[in-house]
Amino acid sequence: MRAPEFWHNKGGILSFVLSPFGWIYSAITSMRAAAKPTWAAPIPVICIGNVVMGGAGKTLVSIDLAERLKAKGQNPHIIMRGYGGGMNAPTKVDLNLHNANDVGDEALLLARTAPTWVGARRADVAKHATEDGASVLIMDDGFQNPSLAKDLSLLVVDAEYGFGNGRVCPAGPLREPIKNAASRAHAVISLGGSLSENVMNLPAFVGYTEPTSNATDIHGERVVAFGGIGRPEKFFNSLKAAGAELTETISFPDHHPFSDAEIKNVLAKAKTQNSIAITTEKDFVRIPAALRTDIMSFPVRLRWEQADAFEGFILERTGLS
Repeated sequence: MRAPEFWHNKGGILSFVLSPFGWIYSAITSMRAAAKPTWAAPIPVICIGNVVMGGAGKTLVSIDLAERLKAKGQNPHIIMRGYGGGMNAPTKVDLNLHNANDVGDEALLLARTAPTWVGARRADVAKHATEDGASVLIMDDGFQNPSLAKDLSLLVVDAEYGFGNGRVCPAGPLREPIKNAASRAHAVISLGGSLSENVMNLPAFVGYTEPTSNATDIHGERVVAFGGIGRPEKFFNSLKAAGAELTETISFPDHHPFSDAEIKNVLAKAKTQNSIAITTEKDFVRIPAALRTDIMSFPVRLRWEQADAFEGFILERTGLS
């Protein structure tokens, strides 16, 4: 989802007016999160979650973690709701069969790295993944979901955005009060730099996004950049950092299902401005297949300040070392 501007402002009048609704939302979330899990897997479960509404970089963390676990001889499976898709029953993502309308855009990206499952009930999805031979489960999102017992919970935070005005939705961007989330988490992952203040008082690991080794060199290129993610300005800034000249930026709602007309409009603008049309990997898989030829995707990965420390923490806390 796209964060409204007043979520940034601690002294905003609208935020103050909506605060009582935030208290109600907070109470409901806290009660739900405190519920007893319906199932505990016989293998480690690592939850990659966040406390702020919208995108924080969970998908990149899940991909990075799956790659690290595979390098250690593990067989990680990723489980998720499959936001934007239509599968309710536990379903293993098949890249030759499913599209974003079936399983959601994030599931398609994750399935390139490790077996990925989607479904409405996370405990049921976890059971299927376990029976399929997983040695460890990576739970993408679901920090506030109590149905599956978690062995390790990592909260991902966008260092630039932080916790906004510090209030709970709809008065602010938080899903629950920070202290409540901190009581159930084991570490914070800060993407884009260190947090100005680690208010959670938890172990913290810092990561940065950078183009992958196979990303096209766009230094000096004129580009029309578009994206439908939580904070598209992060993507635009990444392009600038890579040396691109942004002739126009176009933002769509998070997980937006692109129509033919919208993509043709983007391509027309790029042609008029003598530019390349470029978007994120997550957006690219939602573009109608027939129109992808003239669109460039910009793949990114994580770079850790202390990769060995992060990896060691994961292995030790899950008993996989």
